[in-house]
Amino acid sequence: METLEKTEKFVMKTYNRYPVSFVKGEGCWLYDEEGKKYLDMLAGIAVCNLGHCHPKVSDAICEQAKTLIHTSNLFHIKPQAELAELLCKNSFGEKVFFCNSGAEANEGAIKLARRYGTEIDPEKFEIVAFENSFHGRTMASVSITGQGKYSKGFGPMLTGVKFAKFNDVGSVEKAVSERTAAIIVEPVQGEGGVVPAKVEFLKALREIADRVNALLILDEVQTGIGRTGALFAYQNYGVEPDVMTLAKALGNGVPIGAIVAKGKAAEVLKPGLHASTFGGNFLATRAGVEVIREITKPGFLERVKEKGEFLKSKLRELQREFPDLIEEVRGLGLMVGAVMKVECQKVVERALERGLIINCTAGKVLRFTPPLVITEEEIEKGIEILRGILKEL
Repeated sequence: METLEKTEKFVMKTYNRYPVSFVKGEGCWLYDEEGKKYLDMLAGIAVCNLGHCHPKVSDAICEQAKTLIHTSNLFHIKPQAELAELLCKNSFGEKVFFCNSGAEANEGAIKLARRYGTEIDPEKFEIVAFENSFHGRTMASVSITGQGKYSKGFGPMLTGVKFAKFNDVGSVEKAVSERTAAIIVEPVQGEGGVVPAKVEFLKALREIADRVNALLILDEVQTGIGRTGALFAYQNYGVEPDVMTLAKALGNGVPIGAIVAKGKAAEVLKPGLHASTFGGNFLATRAGVEVIREITKPGFLERVKEKGEFLKSKLRELQREFPDLIEEVRGLGLMVGAVMKVECQKVVERALERGLIINCTAGKVLRFTPPLVITEEEIEKGIEILRGILKEL
């Protein structure tokens, strides 16, 4: 295949790509160069929450591309202002900074936290993060990622970072001090194996952050924009952060990232302290506006919760059928993991061969992050494909 040959020849090999090249997408379905049809239950890794080529998002992108794409942040940008308003009015937020990716959003949040802390005390710069977390691939974001495989060979890492155990309040208490500027956590650890935070754990983090005058930062890059059945995952917990990072589904495939902040955290980044040339440009934010409008329509998020429960119930049926293969089913909304008792990469590869796109994370966890517009019938189709694979193991 010409595309595969060109990729191998000219593109840096930073991914072990599957031998498939998609040329078309619609809803929860993708089509490759040979015309084969695939049910997408990964959504570009929790990106295409409204499915592929959603009509309203696609129309908005096309219209904007024909009108104006970029001027820079030296000038006011109408859809950027509209998207910032939508994000703030639908969350705890008061101000938004736009960038281009989740890693950039987390990088900016770390800078914000350090500036916040050192304005209180020059020694208040430490960041508390968590084991098995994932926050990005830039130097600062990988420094706060609690999986050594991502930082190996790139040291030295950012100093002043401490790692606590996820869902372990005692471990956090040992890590924080008056030098702590921020605690950063994913409401659901995605790359760590689809592990939801416990309610009491997030509530304790809020209390601890307040006690030591540190910011609580929630990395909602993967959990945000409806993925967990709420617009933002923190809304499932009744715990408000000071800062929230977003990306992935915010643009439904168009690169965009955002830092949402309130209170003192919203006033830290003043002119000259942080910037992004492409951040929040016309094209990206116009897409984001349409995404938020669609996902906040009455009943949409309730359906996500229902379909998430349906998916988990179907996976638990498989667990009962194959107790020697599936250990646990967990997750929130349509962010679901099936914990396997065996390595699951071969399952992913066989699924792809049969027209089902899923993912393996943390070695033994099958990850399901389908478009939020998926139907029960499509979920059942994916489960049937998976059932056939498990019978062969």
